[in-house]
Amino acid sequence: MTGAVLTWIVIGVLFVIAFVGLIYPIIPSVLFILAGFLVYGFVYSFSDLPWWFWLGQSLFVILLFSADTLSNLVGVKKFGGSKAAMWGSTIGLLIGPFVIPFAGILIGPFLGAVIAELVVHRTDMQQSMKVGVGSLVGFLTSVVTKGIIQAIMIIVFFMVI
Repeated sequence: MTGAVLTWIVIGVLFVIAFVGLIYPIIPSVLFILAGFLVYGFVYSFSDLPWWFWLGQSLFVILLFSADTLSNLVGVKKFGGSKAAMWGSTIGLLIGPFVIPFAGILIGPFLGAVIAELVVHRTDMQQSMKVGVGSLVGFLTSVVTKGIIQAIMIIVFFMVI
């Protein structure tokens, strides 16, 4: 196997891991995308990646972090939730996949928001469930938004090189 092939395999694996991070948020997706860019730069040449590429990618990174927080906040708030529900949703999102593999990614944020609303604000079960649905909608919106942004980042990379 030649060095070039191995390099592209490594870059491809880094990009795939970034998309896995959409489903398992414990994986810092954007760092794997940036690592792919850096591997390319170190192996080939950073001069292939002009300053405007790095500026644009930096803006996409900021957009990714903002999209994640904003989607969760809007989803929870739109369904009548509080900051506690947002934090509960986030904690459930991080813990859920480890407690219940696969399904935990959906059940975790839902339960986290519901439990937070019940415990902190002592809302009734119906309102807490509504907030849990909001957190789930926010999470799913975030996954789609981040997936699109990550795809754009990678497409721009391939257009530049």
